[in-house]
Amino acid sequence: MPSPVVVFIGAPASGKSKIAKRVAALLDVPRIDTDKVVVAEHGPIADIFDNSGEATFRAYERAAVKDALQHRAIVSLGGGAVLDPDTQKDLTTVPVVLLTVSEEAVASRISDPKRPLLRDGIEAWKKLVAARMPIYSELAWNTFDTSTGDLDAIAEDIVSWISSGTPRQGVSS
Repeated sequence: MPSPVVVFIGAPASGKSKIAKRVAALLDVPRIDTDKVVVAEHGPIADIFDNSGEATFRAYERAAVKDALQHRAIVSLGGGAVLDPDTQKDLTTVPVVLLTVSEEAVASRISDPKRPLLRDGIEAWKKLVAARMPIYSELAWNTFDTSTGDLDAIAEDIVSWISSGTPRQGVSS
């Protein structure tokens, strides 16, 4: 069964979709963004949260993640996808990259109304990151920071790491 070339995880607005798009282009491999899959199948994420609740969204998200992990592709997960224990289990066997971003750099990225868990701004983001970081750290094979770097250069660094056989680096703080 095929499996992902690499899976991107990280906090909301850490650049998972943008980096995944660049890495997929560099490797000429398909890309699957699980948030985009959910939106295509069920409508805007904010609407799902508002009309059906977070539990419904997480169920849709889990289905999208489960399917995405069956493909040879570059996969980017929504920030909270790792909260699901089955997703955590599934991610133990595939290369996982954690993208991190500083509080200062993310402030301008989180004003998007499509991010329902961040409607309270930077304080909400900080709480999410604090709660999720132990899971992110446990799952990550390698970490790249998107705070100040050129996204093309970061993507090239990730491709170099993938090309080297995706050795497990752990998480740098």
